[in-house]
Amino acid sequence: MGCWKNKYVQKNNMKKIIVPIDFSEHSEFALEAAASLAKKNNAEILALHMLEISDAILSHSDREQQTKAIFLLELAKKRFQNFLDKDYLKGVSLTPIVKHFKVFSEVSEVAKEHEADIIIMGSHGASGVKEFLVGSNTERVVRHSDIPVLVIKHNPILMDFEQVVFACDFTEEAIEPYLKAKAFFNKLGSQMHLIYVNTPNENFKSSPEMEKRIAEFLKKADGNIDKMNEVSFVCDYTVEKGILNYANASGADLISVATHGRTGLFHFFEGSISEDIANHSTLPVMTFRI
Repeated sequence: MGCWKNKYVQKNNMKKIIVPIDFSEHSEFALEAAASLAKKNNAEILALHMLEISDAILSHSDREQQTKAIFLLELAKKRFQNFLDKDYLKGVSLTPIVKHFKVFSEVSEVAKEHEADIIIMGSHGASGVKEFLVGSNTERVVRHSDIPVLVIKHNPILMDFEQVVFACDFTEEAIEPYLKAKAFFNKLGSQMHLIYVNTPNENFKSSPEMEKRIAEFLKKADGNIDKMNEVSFVCDYTVEKGILNYANASGADLISVATHGRTGLFHFFEGSISEDIANHSTLPVMTFRI
């Protein structure tokens, strides 16, 4: 387990932030949130716009098709430049990146190429999980991303993230995202509150069973059980409600969760907590991939 800890504490500062831009109001929310974090951490923003123009069209032998593609490319670049002309970006190091084709795995590829620390995306979610995450651009990015993804739903007001909730099922596969989250929030100076949600179904556990599970988890993850007293046990009808109720009651600034890349956003706790979190959380949500 020590190799995990060394892996995620090597970087001491947030240096590069990726923001996918589609010119929507919500991508502007993400950009403003990124600017706030960039100023606090002296980080660079990589603003990424993906056009729906394939290389096949760009390299098409037909002169008319080529001329049309070049015109659309230049038009998008100009629109991108205008979109990035914001007062809150003054003094922030910003690099615009334009990709020709909308392949969402490219976001992860750009992140690896530039050794980025986080991806920040805007998403609405007002009219259901389908529009917020499932099948959306946000989920596609999360599925491919090995680095944290921060989802912003509203105009960012507070980006200090002093109090962070990390929802965990304390299984062995959650150790890696836990260590990622721990290292990341240490960099931000955030206080991370661990919570375990106990529900009245086949996953219900007695107090001794929960304590044993968490103690074994912490021994494997941290090498000790020093954080045992910092774990909150929440009882609720669903994991989703437990997380949201605890976050609201504790005055959290951010909800963070683990996610499986193979099955989609927020699939953990042997199920999915996507819909309630997506539709009912007014807080930003950050994912750490298992």
